[in-house]
Amino acid sequence: MRCAAAGAKGNPLSPILLFRSSSSNSSIRIVSRRFMMSGTGSGGGGDAKTALQEMSTDGEFKRTESSFRHWISNQEGAQFPALAGRYHLYISYACPWASRCYAFLKLKGLEDAIGLTVVKPKWERTKEGEDHFGWVFPVSEDEEPGAQLDPINGARTVRELYEIASSNYSAKYTVPVLWDKQKKTIVNNESAEITRMFNNVFNHIAKHPEVDLYPEELRSKIDEVNGWVYHAINNGVYRCGFATKQKPYEEAAKELFDALDRCEKILANQRYMCGNRLTESDIRLFVTLIRFDEVYVVHFKCNKKMLREYPNLFNYTKDIYQVPGIAETVNMYHIKKHYYGSHPSINPYGIIPVGPNIDFSTPHDRERFKSAF
Repeated sequence: MRCAAAGAKGNPLSPILLFRSSSSNSSIRIVSRRFMMSGTGSGGGGDAKTALQEMSTDGEFKRTESSFRHWISNQEGAQFPALAGRYHLYISYACPWASRCYAFLKLKGLEDAIGLTVVKPKWERTKEGEDHFGWVFPVSEDEEPGAQLDPINGARTVRELYEIASSNYSAKYTVPVLWDKQKKTIVNNESAEITRMFNNVFNHIAKHPEVDLYPEELRSKIDEVNGWVYHAINNGVYRCGFATKQKPYEEAAKELFDALDRCEKILANQRYMCGNRLTESDIRLFVTLIRFDEVYVVHFKCNKKMLREYPNLFNYTKDIYQVPGIAETVNMYHIKKHYYGSHPSINPYGIIPVGPNIDFSTPHDRERFKSAF
């Protein structure tokens, strides 16, 4: 999973309707008030060039697969060996998928071994003369608080990184991007695989090799939890927010809140989602929960209940936020500026709500459970 750039042809503030052609399963069309244009992309992301284009004829948001799926290895002769200083991670604080990669980087203590660069929160035009809007780097060190110049390639946009890696790339330009400085290419842009690599491949150079977020004895449980949490919650909020018809929205909303209720019940009896040990399932759930009241309740119409109305989930979110290193991966300024400013078909004027400004550093009650972390 990863965060895709979006952007409509024509005026980015025009209301946009997106649908898949009935004559071809792979032809996505964008319809605006100004004109119609058929998508022409190909490759790992199909025809979808943007997140807002990943729609079916019934108005349901359907996320496409990542394109770069190489694996870093400790095996002799590996194409991508696990070496300190060789790799660089590009992220957006706004993107939950990218943020969970940063969380693993912090929890494992890999900051000195793997570089990190943060893009600007709000999508901008990625190429002169084209109307694609996506992730960009600042033009100066003080242009955007928290965002950084690209120190590796001097790129102006994340799109440029993809074009350096593949001259004929035509799918989406997403974060996270795990970059190989030696081969000058993208190793992987799938967050689920990047986090797994960070979890164990770099243990010989990690400050915290003892931290294992995917332990052998819990893997079947973690995989099971990840499955329904991803579908109903992580991707569920997007299925609510990007739906263009009432029926798929209501179906996604029901699944979302049923799953949140399920989490609330699980967390009434144990500290973490898979027992008394912090695992990748918790990090994956956390990145959605931390954005819930600030963004998803309003922007994605997930307003049946707020996170703060779930006592166990709310305290659980504060508990994980207070794990050393995790708070550094959360930048609410970037999160709110991105969502409210980069989806003009949902929020055409880009108004950013003033609240609720939740303080996740306040005390929680999760110490009542045993913890092995």
